[in-house]
Order: sequence, then C-alpha cells, then structure tokens
Amino acid sequence: MKEERSYICIDMKTFYASVECAERGLNPFETNLVVTDKSRGRNALCLAITPHLKAHGIRNRCRLSEIPKGISYITALPRMQLYIDYTAEIYSIYLDYFSPDDIHVYSIDEMFIDVTDYLFAYKTDSISLARKLICEIAEKMNIPATAGVGTNLYLAKIALDITAKNSKSNIGYLNEELYRKTLWNHQPITDFWQVAGGTARRLEKYGIRTMRGIAEAPSELLYRNFGINAELLIDHAFGRESCLIKDIKNYERKSKSISFSQILPHNYSQGDAILVFREMLLNGCQELMRRKVIAGKISVGIGYSGCAYETTRGGVRLMRAVQTYSIMREPAEKLFRRIAVYNASIRRLEIVFSDILDEKYECYDMLTDIKAEEEEKARERAVLKLKDMYGKNAVLRGTDLLKAATQRERNEMIGGHRA
Repeated sequence: MKEERSYICIDMKTFYASVECAERGLNPFETNLVVTDKSRGRNALCLAITPHLKAHGIRNRCRLSEIPKGISYITALPRMQLYIDYTAEIYSIYLDYFSPDDIHVYSIDEMFIDVTDYLFAYKTDSISLARKLICEIAEKMNIPATAGVGTNLYLAKIALDITAKNSKSNIGYLNEELYRKTLWNHQPITDFWQVAGGTARRLEKYGIRTMRGIAEAPSELLYRNFGINAELLIDHAFGRESCLIKDIKNYERKSKSISFSQILPHNYSQGDAILVFREMLLNGCQELMRRKVIAGKISVGIGYSGCAYETTRGGVRLMRAVQTYSIMREPAEKLFRRIAVYNASIRRLEIVFSDILDEKYECYDMLTDIKAEEEEKARERAVLKLKDMYGKNAVLRGTDLLKAATQRERNEMIGGHRA
C-alpha cells in the first residue's frame, strides 16, 4: 500500500505590510497600512495592505487611487532587503525542525514542507505541527501566517488558498476524498492553483466551470484543447499530484534564459527609451559574464502608455553566441527600432537573453577581432569585480548620469523595488 504523505504549505499574511507593522510595533489586524511609494502619485501600486484594510473590501494589489477617501492609512516605502531578512529568519525557524531537503521555498512569503517523516519523531499530527509553526512565527517575528495541510503538494496549496480562509484557526486540511466532497463544485475555478483566466475561458466554452466539470469531461476534449497540460488539469481535478519536493529540487530546465524588465517612471519618447534599453542591454551582458554563460538570441518587448497600442515584441538570432555588449548592441538596437511604434509614448521595456550556453562553448568567426573582444571582456570583468567590492554604483558610464537614465536608481533596488 502506498504511504500517505503529509505536506504543510505556510503563507505569511500580507507579508510586506505585516513586516512594516512589526517594525513599528503595530497590529496588522488593527492598523491601516499600505506598502507603496506615494511619490509616484495617486496611481502608485500598493505592494501590500494590512488585513485591517482588506476588511474594508480593498484588494491587496490595488492602487492608491482605489482606496476610498474616507479611510485614513499609514504609508510605508518598500524595503525589499528587510523583507528578505525576515524571510531568512522565518526559514531558520523551519530549520530547527526540518531538513532543508524537505523544504521548498515557493516565494518570499510562502513555503512547502514535507513533514511525513517527522510526525512520529515529534509525536504529533500534521495539523498540530502546522499550528505550532504558525504560533512560533507569530511569537518570534510578530508576523501572522496561515497554513494548508494536505496529502500531496497540490492539496496543501489548495487547503491554504481556499479552505484555510474559512477556518477560524487559519489552517485548512484536505485529502483527495475531502477535496472532491467539499471543493468539486467550488467557483470561481480560477481560485484553484494553476488555473489562470485564459484556461478558465477556454473551459467555459464547453460549459466547464468547476473541478467536477473537468473530472467528468471527455479526456479527448481536454487533450485537444490543452495538449499535454490536460494531464495536469485532470490530475488536479481529482486532487492528485505525483510530484514530490525531491523532484522539484532535482529538476533541471532544458532551456534557459535570462530576462530583465522595468516599468519606466513616466512616459518616455523613443529616444529616451532607447537610452534605458542600452542600460538594460549592458546590464544583461554583465550578468551573462557574471554567470559565465553566452547567449545566442535576444528578444525585446516594448509596452506603451495607456491602451492605445498593444505591447510589441520581436527577437533576433545572433551570428554567434556571445556575452559582449559591443557585438550585441547593433542587432539589439535594430530590433528595438523595428518593433517600436513610431512616436508612441513608451512605458515598459523587456529584454530576454536566450539560447544560453556555457561560455566555454564560445567560438569565433573569421571576421572576429579576437584581441579587441578579449580586451573588452577583461575590462568588464574588472568592472564587475569593483562592483562586487564597492557596490553596483561604484562604476558608472557617462550615460548613466543623463536625466532619462534609470540604472543608477535600479542598482539600489531588489526585484524592481526599493532595497
């Protein structure tokens, strides 16, 4: 008989806002606090709001302008390094009980733990163990948390996302039988992990609005519409999940890419936007060098102000895989100018380096000035060494000082937010 496993998925409630409250000695369930950069104006995005604000019906990732004028609140600038430090402290609590081999960090505020082999040693059950962890996090870190407990990773996640919301203990539990009994008819179907809006719309064309509908639908219909992904949909419809944490840790992606994107601080002309694009391209080349890899393809995305134009995208394959800015700049800029909408205000930029290979596979053609290229690499390695020693802004190019440039400010950010 197959052993029944036990998983716990723990999520910190409105994590960034809860950390800011903890730093101020405030209770997030009694305080109206918003994590945002209000200098960006009334349309500034709120990275998190406290549960007390959510109780007013305000959604978590709202904009400042969406908060009713009659509600007073505190604002806190994002401090990503502080949130990372809190996550590390919470992770250290888990390490007091579990091996890192049994912990999967899903996001900065959410982790999965396989507790199967610990229940006998601790003489407890999975729900009690989840409760103990939540209480210890609250006691040591002043951060509220919720937990989902399930017999596989998927059920633990669904127990967290759906079941725990209706539990006074903030802990939800699901096995396959309970899942089908309580959630088969749950709507909307997008509440379920990995069922996005596009998937839901395609299912609705066939009158499928619930997990029961997926389970009872002809498999041929699902495979015809979703290909191999239908297998995952069908398994999840029945509450099945074969993936283990060790499978996640052993997984290696077949294709790799390195990407960078940013939302510009205001509407940019094409001339100013291409300056930022060059900064992003250079930063990307330095990251390739830092990782000791080369790229054979560059893809670019350009987003525009308002809804006047859809995002334009394109890609260019390089003559050979490289990591040097001087070689990438010309084809990348030609691509940028080709796909950019003439005279449109630009607000978002994205660049992706793909067809990644180890730098040991780099080769030269007959037209390559090998000496010049090796000198450029030596200069960039020296720059990277200085940045590692003294900070990313220790070495700047003249263009980084221009008014439209953004790299200096972004060097002081983590994940696009203030460090």
